Amino acid sequence: MMPTIDERLKQATQQLAASGSESPSLDAAVLLCHALNKPRSYLFTWPDKTLNDAESAQFESFLALRLEGRPVAHITGEREFWSLPLQVSPTTLIPRPDTERLVEVALALSDIPAGQVLDLGTGTGAIALALASEWPQRSIVGIDLRIEAQQLAQRNAARLGFDNVTVKQGSWFTPLKAGTKFALIVSNPPYIEENDPHLEQGDVRFEPRSALVASQNGLADITYISDHAREYLLDGGWLIFEHGYDQGTAVREQLVTLGYQDVRTERDYGGQERVTLGRFLS
Repeated sequence: MMPTIDERLKQATQQLAASGSESPSLDAAVLLCHALNKPRSYLFTWPDKTLNDAESAQFESFLALRLEGRPVAHITGEREFWSLPLQVSPTTLIPRPDTERLVEVALALSDIPAGQVLDLGTGTGAIALALASEWPQRSIVGIDLRIEAQQLAQRNAARLGFDNVTVKQGSWFTPLKAGTKFALIVSNPPYIEENDPHLEQGDVRFEPRSALVASQNGLADITYISDHAREYLLDGGWLIFEHGYDQGTAVREQLVTLGYQDVRTERDYGGQERVTLGRFLS
C-alpha cells in the first residue's frame, strides 16, 4: 500500500536528517509539493491522502537528488526571494535570505537622488527584481558576466512582468555607455577566499565558483567595483555591497580611502556584518 502524505514526509525528513541536511523537514515538504504540484497548505489539509504511483516515483527521484547533496532550488528550479518566485539554475548563485538585507538597506535610504539603479553580478536578477518591485518608477539595470545568467535574469523579469528592468551581459561596467550615471549601484559580488573550506560544504558545492570566489582574500572584485563605481554614480549616489561576515572593516576602509562619505556597515539576520555602503559626492 502506498504511504500517506504524512507518513512519507516523516520518512523523508528522517532520511534527510541522516544525510546531513540542515533543514530536513522543510526540504521534504518543498520537494513533495513540487512532486504533487501543490502549495504547502495542501500537505496540512490532506495529510492522510495516499500518493499514487506517479506522484511517489516523482518524489523519490527528487529525494534521491537531495540525498546526494543537490540544492533543493536546483531540483525544483525555483527559489523565492523578496516574495518573488525566481527561476534558478546551476549557472547562477541561489538567492539567499541574507541578501534581502541589502535590499532592505537600499530601500531604507531616504536621500537617493532621482535616477536609475545598477545591479552588478545580477545572477538570477534577485536584487534587481526586488528593487524593481518596490520602485516601479525607477529604471533598473542588471549586468552579469555569463550569458546564461543574463538570459535567466531577463526571463525572470519577463515572467514577473517587470518592464522597468533591463539585463546586460558583460564584465562589470563594460556594457555601459560612456557617461551613464546611476543614483544607486548595488552588488553581491564574489567575496569568498579561494581556499575557504566552506566551498566544499553544502549547496555551494554545486554553484559556479566564478560567482563565489575572488582573489586578494576575497576582496578583488569589491576593490575593482568600489574604484570604478565613482565614474558611474550621480552626485549623492550610493554604492552598496554584500560581503563576507569578516570583511566589514576592510570594505569600510576601502570606501573611505576612495573618498566615499557616510560609510557604514549593516548586520545580517544572524548579527554578522554583511552590507556596507557609502555615498559618492563629487
